[in-house]
Amino acid sequence: MSRQMTSKPPLPNRKSPIKVIDMHTGGEPLRIITSGYPAIPGDDILAKRRYARDKLDHLRRFLMFEPRGHYDMYGAILVEPSLPEADLAVLFIHNEGYSTMCGHAIVALGRYAVDYGLVAPVEPITPVNIECPCGLVRAEVSVTNGKSGAVRFKSVPSFMFAADVELALADGRAFKTDIGYGGAFYAVLDAGKFGLEVGSSPVRDLIDLAQSVCSAVNASITLNHPDHDDLAFLYGAILTDGKDAPAKEPTRNICVFADNQVDRSPTGSGVSARLAIHHAKGLIPTGVTRTFESVIGSDFKGRVLDTTRCGPYPAIIAEVSGKAHYSGEASFWHDTDDEIGRGFIVR
Repeated sequence: MSRQMTSKPPLPNRKSPIKVIDMHTGGEPLRIITSGYPAIPGDDILAKRRYARDKLDHLRRFLMFEPRGHYDMYGAILVEPSLPEADLAVLFIHNEGYSTMCGHAIVALGRYAVDYGLVAPVEPITPVNIECPCGLVRAEVSVTNGKSGAVRFKSVPSFMFAADVELALADGRAFKTDIGYGGAFYAVLDAGKFGLEVGSSPVRDLIDLAQSVCSAVNASITLNHPDHDDLAFLYGAILTDGKDAPAKEPTRNICVFADNQVDRSPTGSGVSARLAIHHAKGLIPTGVTRTFESVIGSDFKGRVLDTTRCGPYPAIIAEVSGKAHYSGEASFWHDTDDEIGRGFIVR
């Protein structure tokens, strides 16, 4: 009796590697694929996201996982835009799959677009319109003497989906959480209610709490987004220091997303979601800038620029600003007899 063998999808070889440039924003990595990735067809960005997920996921594992990446690696695949206003379009990848929005990546991609000729530099501010799975995000890159610097972006409409939702963890502990959207959905709650402190408590304890919160939300809450069903999923949990007001004082949070991946930055889409929640609760007025700090102490500035609507939801337009830095570049390929080298994760 013969056994049917299933061939594994091919990976790049030494003659045709995948080339990348690595950056970080507030400590959170971004691996930008610059060449060697197959073309990704699709009539719009969400169709491209589905194609990459269904047909090219072996390449995500190849670039994000060990030995080339690590559990908390993050990446950006540049694709052809489908929106006429877009200068570039991007798919976001991580340890679990494909995000719909990523603020730290927008900050890095803004600099990259200016420095590598995707847009013509204009001083003092160069606009860069980036098509994301959640919609068009408008970035503005500071340029001085031809050198790119800080980046700010106006995100898609962000809104509070639900406030003070009463749930319970698997161990029976009751809690309340807000749910906000800033290009992706997050459960947002005070870590102090569980005796934990962002920045001093063991990160493992914060991860375990975030995982339990997400499980509770997913078991009880059905998310929806007016624009597309592909956007209606819980991306992660944001555990805060409880300092929702006043706006003059910095507030710290940790974002645990995808498969318990920890964001080293304050999380741009998370800042947008927190601003939407704060504004809906009357905690921050339009135009007031607030500092949001990450688990490692890096910071983004965020403010509510304007109010709008997203379907039935009162929404805001958030502006988030930060700075990205380059960390290196590489070419990646696979030896045909290296099964381990296809990608693995230890944690």
